[in-house]
Amino acid sequence: MSDTETVELVSEPAPNELRDPFIRQELKRATVWLGLAGAIALVVLLIQPLLIIFAGLVFASMLDGGVRLLGRILPIGRPWRLAIVVILTIVFVVGVFYLTGAGIAQQVEQLRATLTTQATKLIEWASNIGIMPGKADLNGMAQQALGSFGKITSYLGVAFGALASLIMVLVIGLFIAMEPRLYEGGLQWMVPRDMRPRFSGTIEAMTVTMRRLLAGRLFGMALEGVMTGVALAIFGVPMALVLGIITGILAFIPNIGAIVSGVLMVAVGFSAGMHTGFAAIGIYFFIQTLDGYVIIPMVAKRTVDLPPALTLSTQILAGTLFGILGLTLADPLTAMIKVALERSSEAEADAEA
Repeated sequence: MSDTETVELVSEPAPNELRDPFIRQELKRATVWLGLAGAIALVVLLIQPLLIIFAGLVFASMLDGGVRLLGRILPIGRPWRLAIVVILTIVFVVGVFYLTGAGIAQQVEQLRATLTTQATKLIEWASNIGIMPGKADLNGMAQQALGSFGKITSYLGVAFGALASLIMVLVIGLFIAMEPRLYEGGLQWMVPRDMRPRFSGTIEAMTVTMRRLLAGRLFGMALEGVMTGVALAIFGVPMALVLGIITGILAFIPNIGAIVSGVLMVAVGFSAGMHTGFAAIGIYFFIQTLDGYVIIPMVAKRTVDLPPALTLSTQILAGTLFGILGLTLADPLTAMIKVALERSSEAEADAEA
């Protein structure tokens, strides 16, 4: 090739030429998919902290409901109303444990011993009829399970972890309840401007739904716990006080909480005799029937109506994937997803119209 010859230059863009519209479009698609995959992986890795933050939001909704309710009768600033709600809550909890602390501690220990005895009797009966391994096999299995558990973690570590999570939930909820608009504004800032009105409406609908759901749930917990404790005491079932408290606490988890409290109630009832056991069964079915056909429909009419099958399915999935914390938060999480889907459907309908 001589020096006078000219080299023809290729006019088409290179494969890595970002000025090419096709390359830019494909790069954007790849970035979206990689970002989505990274976000999913990040959520999986951080699921426990995310659940703790969501639990803080649930606690903040409880406090916010009390602050709004107090605002109807006390025209004072929000920080003062929040302080009153927190103080009243602490006084109520401390007062209940102060008045009934000795009785609760004694009944809890008695409940533990009773459940251990009843479980031993049940295992022996199942072993005698041949539907479970023998006693020696059971002891070996128990020792192996406890040995494996000891290698993985310790009871002390689990207790400290649960306590630390509870403290974080309370602190997060308290800070959010102090200035909810501040955090809502921060979330809106992260959303594009044209989507902020719709996003703000969705957040508002979620907060209203959360407050109503928790108000109804707290009302149901109190009513179910009191009725259970009083009925068990009337029919002479032992440990009526602690069983009523446990039933009220477990009522926060629909379906599964009722099953667990019913098993405890019946086990304690039969420990005191055949007639007391059948009385406990009758009390359980009466309260659950009243709760299912009267209390829940009455509360759902004014709060949030969640189909029982949907709630139970979500609890099974959340409990399997995320443990006890996921099981506890399955109901509020289902309500939030339901609101988000309803708002999205309404926006699409408005766009088509």
